[in-house]
Amino acid sequence: MRSYTSIVLWAGLVLFLIGCQAENGVKTIKLAHGLDVNHSVHKALVKMGEDLEEISKGKMTVEIYPNQQLGTERQIVELLQIGSLDMTKVSAATLENFAPKTRVLGLPYLFRSREHSFKVFDGPIGEELLNDGKKYWLKGLGFYDAGSRSFYTKEKAIESPGDLKGQKIRVMPSVTAMEMVRGFGGSPTPISWGELYTSLQQGVVDGAENNPPSFYLSKHYEICKYYSLNEHTFSPDIILVATHFWDKLSEQEQNWLQQAVDASVVYQRELWAKAEAEALDAVQKAGVKIIKPDKSLFSKETERVYEKYKADETLSKLIQQIKAVE
Repeated sequence: MRSYTSIVLWAGLVLFLIGCQAENGVKTIKLAHGLDVNHSVHKALVKMGEDLEEISKGKMTVEIYPNQQLGTERQIVELLQIGSLDMTKVSAATLENFAPKTRVLGLPYLFRSREHSFKVFDGPIGEELLNDGKKYWLKGLGFYDAGSRSFYTKEKAIESPGDLKGQKIRVMPSVTAMEMVRGFGGSPTPISWGELYTSLQQGVVDGAENNPPSFYLSKHYEICKYYSLNEHTFSPDIILVATHFWDKLSEQEQNWLQQAVDASVVYQRELWAKAEAEALDAVQKAGVKIIKPDKSLFSKETERVYEKYKADETLSKLIQQIKAVE
């Protein structure tokens, strides 16, 4: 675990790089994320900034630092916690290290469909999860679509859970993700997103799991020629704001920001659907074999993962509430 001193030093460097937050009475939101500028998330965040400036009549603006310019997802979240950054996009798997209830979002085959997941995210359960990080100085404002995550590998097609045995699979630093891969018989290996291409090249891992646009934009398809659409999770991206920043906004400013985020959620989900289809087409043309395995073979193997959550009254209740959403 990184020491408190190292976090402070890192935060100091970030503050030096991005300068002051307010100039000429305009509130500038400093937002960092780890994705490519061609990703639907970045495009939606750009729209959010444009909408916010229009809604606020120029009183609020957004400066975006993409491509891990200011650190990994975890480092960026830590910077929000100590007030050195204002906003970010974070994967649910990373956020579970800071807001315990969000662990539920990484459970395999929890959602019946994308439509089911949206009903959960946009309803009272989603609101509860967005507010779970408040005591850790983090507030969620909305859920972006991150599609479904599936396995891609270098040398061996994954057509059933048994094919994962002996395979080193990169996962995000998430207990839930690691338990899931172990449940399938694989060997989970946490590696940062920025280091994954090289790790695949050098054989540190045999494969990874992610959604189609991320597989395509990262160029991992240049190395991994098998993509198995087992779609084990619908794990969303979450728009986070630091409570250090949020609590300093007036009620009107909070409403402006929430309104801009809400509009960007709709926009991003539209972009995502298009990007997903384009990504699958592009990787196929690049020589990737798309496999559509029997998902029931994988879902059966996740029962042991769910068993571990039965003793946790809070998460067990959340699981049942999510499954009950029609």
